[in-house]
Amino acid sequence: MSLYSMAEWLGWHFPTSRDDQRMTDYTVYRLSPRQFAGTMGVGMSFAFVLFYEFYQSFGAAVVLATIGVVLPRYYRASLLAKRRGRLQLQFKEALYSVTSSLAAGRSVENAFVAAEADLQMLYPGGSADIVREFAVIRHRMMNGDSLENGLRQFAERAKLEDLTQFVDVFSTCKRTGGDLVEVMRRTAQVIGEKLDTQQEIAVMMAQKKFESRIIIAAPFVFVAGLNLMAADYMMPLYNRPMGYVLLTSLLGGFACCGYFINKIMTIRM
Repeated sequence: MSLYSMAEWLGWHFPTSRDDQRMTDYTVYRLSPRQFAGTMGVGMSFAFVLFYEFYQSFGAAVVLATIGVVLPRYYRASLLAKRRGRLQLQFKEALYSVTSSLAAGRSVENAFVAAEADLQMLYPGGSADIVREFAVIRHRMMNGDSLENGLRQFAERAKLEDLTQFVDVFSTCKRTGGDLVEVMRRTAQVIGEKLDTQQEIAVMMAQKKFESRIIIAAPFVFVAGLNLMAADYMMPLYNRPMGYVLLTSLLGGFACCGYFINKIMTIRM
């Protein structure tokens, strides 16, 4: 793996002159240099403290602190998931606006144009992703492109299941003369119910996730407490090579337990 590929894998953003011209890809999130450096610093500092308390060795802590460089990757994945969740919620609000405009007698194209104005009031400043995307769709229509192509291009970049299915149904209804108002109303209702279900699951899992973090952290806190309050009791582990082998085995076991706990607590919908 090249240095460039490794940095991209970790979340580093290599800015280019074309970045501002490129349409947003909602399957990728690149950290800014400040975010990348800050997250890596936090990760390495936390890893240093953790391994120093565990091994009671400055040299081992310095070497193992390099594990903290992977934190930007997980931070980037977290930011990407939050962005995609916000986009899905914003799309639901946009559908409600479009449905209201269609029910009032506007044409489909004018309904999407009016929805952009509604979204600007709902998300002031124009920084919301859905506002920018509806502005792009409006500009495409002003330049002679069709609404279907604008929505499909948006769906290809967003890669959201609900959006992709909506675009497919919308295109079919527009070609065959289906009831667009009912299609959009039902789509918004389904997306809303799905988001409500996800929120209920997240609330139910919040306490369990907190408990899982306590379980993962407990062994390290226990070892640190013994080193502080009963150093003589722990001394044989640090005076013999076999002690470090045992500590390393325990650390590997803790890591495996943490991995499986995280997998169990992750629910995909």
